Amino acid sequence: MSATTARVFGVELRDELRAIVREPTSLFFSILMPVGFFVLFNLLYGHRVTQGLPAGTAMVATFGTYGVITVAALQPGIGVAQDRDLGWLRTRRVSAVPIGISLAAKAAAALLYAVGVLALMGVAAAAFGTLHASVWQLVRLAAVLLLGTVPFTLVSVAVGLRLRPNATIALLNALLFPLAVLSGLWIPIQLLPRTVRQIAEFLPTYHLARLGLAQLGGGSVLIHVLALLVTTAAALGLATLAHRHART
Repeated sequence: MSATTARVFGVELRDELRAIVREPTSLFFSILMPVGFFVLFNLLYGHRVTQGLPAGTAMVATFGTYGVITVAALQPGIGVAQDRDLGWLRTRRVSAVPIGISLAAKAAAALLYAVGVLALMGVAAAAFGTLHASVWQLVRLAAVLLLGTVPFTLVSVAVGLRLRPNATIALLNALLFPLAVLSGLWIPIQLLPRTVRQIAEFLPTYHLARLGLAQLGGGSVLIHVLALLVTTAAALGLATLAHRHART
């Protein structure tokens, strides 16, 4: 990356970080609500034991999964849809700022906010006395969850390239909530009906949460990594197709 490209990317990133804070709907659904849910459930059940871990510690992985994918799935798509609606993407096609840099800045801004969400959850769990994990385990968990946002970011961009802002928000939320419930991100997967547990095995959110839990308590990771790689390949194909046919 050249110095000029880096400067342009820095300006775009700064604008995207500010835009998220200025948009009340995005701020509530992608940041405040996941952290609020985590605090509530941690206060109620954080001192119990679930999935072989203290519940408060396990929640950092499961609610952390929900938190990072909410940011990754909402922010880039909403931003792209709004830019399309205002004609900014059309303008960028003939401007000095390539669309690729703009999209990368949206993804990077979402990633930084996802880091903030994870940090808030970790601080809350520590304050409640329910966090029992080493610094190294938490670093691994954060790295895994942040890498796992890639397919959700790609899907988000694909949706934003095809739909208007309100429709983008509605569709992405309509996808996120069932994924969270069916994957056991809010309620431990063992407590869900058998049919739901069977469905969960086909959902990328479930596999990302299991990878997160594995960083805190061990366990096999291969099948979960493979599932997320397949999901990422499919999401990349969807985003590429949406970009090719986008009406900017």
